[in-house]
Amino acid sequence: MKRFALSIAALVLSAGTGLADPVEGIWKTQPGDSGGYLHVAVSKCGDAICGVIRKAFEDGGAESADYEHLNKRMLWDMQASGDGSYAGGKIWAPDRNKTYKSKMTLSGNTLKVSGCVAVICRSQNWTRVK
Repeated sequence: MKRFALSIAALVLSAGTGLADPVEGIWKTQPGDSGGYLHVAVSKCGDAICGVIRKAFEDGGAESADYEHLNKRMLWDMQASGDGSYAGGKIWAPDRNKTYKSKMTLSGNTLKVSGCVAVICRSQNWTRVK
């Protein structure tokens, strides 16, 4: 009986490691200067959180199937800091072709993503699609 109880306890404790991170999903970026926006798939990659561009949309909402950066990594090496905060990663901005040190804050269905190079910083609020 003792072995059975220990086995159940081990199963319950190990089950938490397989759960999805709350930030995982598809996120819509804010529109850029041209009015277009992206859908970024955020998921675990090893021990970190990464994001890949899955869809691109033109101003007005028409999907741009021939967008040159589809399936390109946009976000990588993000680490959960607790309370919906993530830090330590990088984000690539396709509109400027620059990579920034990044951090994110999750609040419900909004993900505030920011990145800095030296003292130059940018941020956006992304909206959960699914």
